[in-house]
Amino acid sequence: MTVLVFGKTGQVATELQLLPCVVALGREEADLSDPAACAAVIYAQKPKAVINAAAYTAVDRAESDEDLATCINGKAPEAMATACAELGIPFVHISTDYVFRGDGLAPWTPSIRAAPQNAYGRSKLRGEKAVQSIGGRYAILRTSWVFSAHGTNFVKTMLRLSETHSTISVVSDQIGGPTPARAIAKTCYEMAVKLMKDTSVAGTYHLSGLPYVSWAEFAEEVFAQASLRTTVSHIPSSDYPTTAMRPMNSRLDCHLTEQVFNLKCPDWRLSLTQTLRDLEQSA
Repeated sequence: MTVLVFGKTGQVATELQLLPCVVALGREEADLSDPAACAAVIYAQKPKAVINAAAYTAVDRAESDEDLATCINGKAPEAMATACAELGIPFVHISTDYVFRGDGLAPWTPSIRAAPQNAYGRSKLRGEKAVQSIGGRYAILRTSWVFSAHGTNFVKTMLRLSETHSTISVVSDQIGGPTPARAIAKTCYEMAVKLMKDTSVAGTYHLSGLPYVSWAEFAEEVFAQASLRTTVSHIPSSDYPTTAMRPMNSRLDCHLTEQVFNLKCPDWRLSLTQTLRDLEQSA
């Protein structure tokens, strides 16, 4: 059995490569800015399943580069999903909480109407709608605040800043669930395996870590677990302006994922402990 993964160096793609029978494709083997080439790879390799763990993730840059973001996040998944549907194999696609409005306090359920507030979110929603319309053996997994010992992420940024700053200002009015890349990889893999046997589970799902916290609280836990004396100054989002609007509410309701796939949402604090251990070992 071969599970073909688009993406090679990203956080989730790196974790997926630790699982059995995974063949990961980097940009040199499958450039998502060329959707037809991505589909051609699937037709040529005829894997048992495909997981798309690659994306355009430069949220602020997407505001001025929306065409490329839409190609990579929208048209490429469409081409992949089409090829998978024609071959009758599962296609698992990773998406984001950014497809929602990002307001209110209630966790977003998969059935709530998407209404993205920035170009990145619109490009990801374009991909979702295409995959859903094509149908077949598909699963869309929305997630949020991804972290790991790999690539670039909030945990590693906080640790780097702590080397030169005794106090770091972090927004405290954006709330969400930090999600370990390892849990996302495992969930995508298990979704693909289940879709091989049961087409009735096709659909859109959520996965995020618990408990919900602010970015500032997340930073405080990073420093506490790393035994650092760095302090966190809680600031409103208005004090940290960005080109693209960020969601204030990134809470995701994961009950459907737990119910259908018998998976538990990860406690991100335990995963953070493992991430810090992995970083220490790699250093």
